Amino acid sequence: MKVLATAAWALAGLLFLAMACEPVGIQAQFVLGAATVGAMGLIRLLRLDGAWRKVFLALGTGLVLRYLYWRTTSTLPPVSDPVSFACGLTLYLAELYSIGMLFISLFVIADPLDRPPAPRLADEDLPTVDVLVPSYNEDRDLLAVTLAAATALHYPADRLSVHLLDDGGTDQKCDQEDAAAAGAARRRRAELMGLCADLGVTYHTRAKNLHAKAGNMNAALADTDGELVVVFDADHVPMPDFLQETVGHFRRDPRLFLCQTPHFFSNPDPIEKNLATFETMPSENEMFYGVIQRGLDKWNAAFFCGSAAVLRRAALDEVGGFSGLSITEDCETALDLHARGWNSLYVDRPMICGLQPETFASFIGQRSRWCRGMFQIFLLKNPLFKRGLSLAQRVCYLSNMTYWFFPLFRLPFLVAPFLYIWFSLQIYVANVHEFVSYTLIYMVVNVMMQNTMYGKVRWPFVSELYEFTQSIFLCRGLVSVVMNPRKPTFNVTDKGNTLEKDFLSELALPYFAIYGLILLSQVYAAWRFATEPDGGDLMLVVSLWNFLNLLLAGAGLGVVSERRAVAKPLGRPAELAIGTTIVPVKIDAISVRGCTLSAEPGAIPARLGRGTVGILAVPRRPGHPAQTLPVALDGPPGDGIAAFTFPQLKAEHHRLIAATLHPGSEALEAFREKRRNHKSILGGVAAFVRWGLVEPLRGFAFLGRHLAGLRRPEPAVPQAAEPAPARHEPASLDGLKAALGPSAALADEPPYAAVAAR
Repeated sequence: MKVLATAAWALAGLLFLAMACEPVGIQAQFVLGAATVGAMGLIRLLRLDGAWRKVFLALGTGLVLRYLYWRTTSTLPPVSDPVSFACGLTLYLAELYSIGMLFISLFVIADPLDRPPAPRLADEDLPTVDVLVPSYNEDRDLLAVTLAAATALHYPADRLSVHLLDDGGTDQKCDQEDAAAAGAARRRRAELMGLCADLGVTYHTRAKNLHAKAGNMNAALADTDGELVVVFDADHVPMPDFLQETVGHFRRDPRLFLCQTPHFFSNPDPIEKNLATFETMPSENEMFYGVIQRGLDKWNAAFFCGSAAVLRRAALDEVGGFSGLSITEDCETALDLHARGWNSLYVDRPMICGLQPETFASFIGQRSRWCRGMFQIFLLKNPLFKRGLSLAQRVCYLSNMTYWFFPLFRLPFLVAPFLYIWFSLQIYVANVHEFVSYTLIYMVVNVMMQNTMYGKVRWPFVSELYEFTQSIFLCRGLVSVVMNPRKPTFNVTDKGNTLEKDFLSELALPYFAIYGLILLSQVYAAWRFATEPDGGDLMLVVSLWNFLNLLLAGAGLGVVSERRAVAKPLGRPAELAIGTTIVPVKIDAISVRGCTLSAEPGAIPARLGRGTVGILAVPRRPGHPAQTLPVALDGPPGDGIAAFTFPQLKAEHHRLIAATLHPGSEALEAFREKRRNHKSILGGVAAFVRWGLVEPLRGFAFLGRHLAGLRRPEPAVPQAAEPAPARHEPASLDGLKAALGPSAALADEPPYAAVAAR
């Protein structure tokens, strides 16, 4: 029966392909295309689901195939014109890549999997768990919050061990020739050993910094023995129910090696921040974690994303630990284990809260590492030729890797209009009627399919913006891997930096140059359209194409115009007992350094001096007693806002701070759902046009201020004076706010080396 079913599907596919390739006239093609678009629109309008979703995708696929057949057989320039042919072929290959990625995506996410909850196990049946928190040179305060939250996981204490893996305090670093750097490494080691002792965490370091994060975790595997291994990045704060929602799956499937959960971020990435979309638009990673990972899970191909995951030690032992051939050790490790017959699954519940890069430069650095690492795996461990994988797994891994080729294939779409506008090279042989009947309808269908597949997790044209802004710099990374596939080294993403003022990104210059070139081309195209009536129709089509690129580049100018980070107050209710007064307050910001509290003006007595000690009572949940923190006033209160430091912090205080910052997975889920707004195609077009027209104004204003600052003479350097004594705590409310930064990003994670996606 299975053979007959496969044969039937194959025959149906061949018949479908034959119908898609049936030649018809231009008028008939337009009627067919318009009718198909109408049918797809009706399915969407009536919100038909289930089998109708597959009908919708089949109709769209048929039109895409018809466009591909026409594009292949009728639009390439003749070989007798080698320049036009070479340029036309380059554009055709870029389109072929885009269509190929569309079809692979359809396979992966046609039927995303919704997992049932993990079974709850009795305490005596729970496996032992080692929580690994790898670190390089992250700030102690950031690590304190993550480690405190890890020790507060809802799990029997005798079956849970938390380990800090400190690669910033290795013997190699402590004994290096640079005396200042060696001293800093020794101080870091001593400081973190003390923190771990306070929190009940095991401190690990090693002799040398070999094989980056993978080597760090493998060294810890040799010193631990838990049945399961959990990995949290240094800035990934776990919610209390993380293990409750994941561990049970491993008892259900003895061949399960991985339970991956989504990465959720409490701060916007640079594009969300600079376009002011963080509160309203789905996060960029929602497309991956909200749909693609669920689709991969359908085919037993959900893969390890480096953090927020549970892994089976026996599986890791079978492959010698975490793989380290590439700089994306997570995906590589999953590939090796899938090839050995192990299984994975994905739990679509946000249960960690992390930090994203604050600046556009650090964002590009992060994506460069992801891009180079995936290309490394493609070259060194290509899933098409790796034994042990199913056909579906090969396709899934291929989709994850080939996606990162987009920098090479996006640039031709940017350059192609220039060739006709400036040099009259017709690299796309078609008249206006053909363009409307085939190309325009294909573009509409493509947008409709993507808007349906990704629904609430990706607005129209946002993918194009993200890819455009990354392509300029990621191309160089791909070329470097081709030159030497084993050369790229692991770099950590710079996160948690507080941006206190607006500024122009140091990477902005190419984006202004591209925008200027596209704008100049648009002006020249308008002049040619007005003065050369013979080619007017085709010039109009190319001008529209170039105008879309202009909008894309205009939005890009907004992306590289960095807005200062504005902290949103936590607003967590609490009570402050200070002096003889008990005051209802709200916690606006908090870290292990201190907190800012707001109250009614005058409620906190102005007579209280700096250093006055009090108690901050933070309620947990209804029916639970409040927990307390010792506080010391850091300066006189003003306008109902006061700054406090924490004079003595114990382990329970660190856990309370972590719980105050991150109240639980229910809050993360609620915020995620709030941002999952489905944007219609027309709404997406409107947002895209607005960014493309408005953001250049802001971008050039930033550029003007930047150039004015460069022309401003340097202030005179004063004569050397006695240096002010160093302060370990801010001396004012403003100083405390600056030190704390946004409530969701209260500490810094410095970069490993220079630049470092998923």
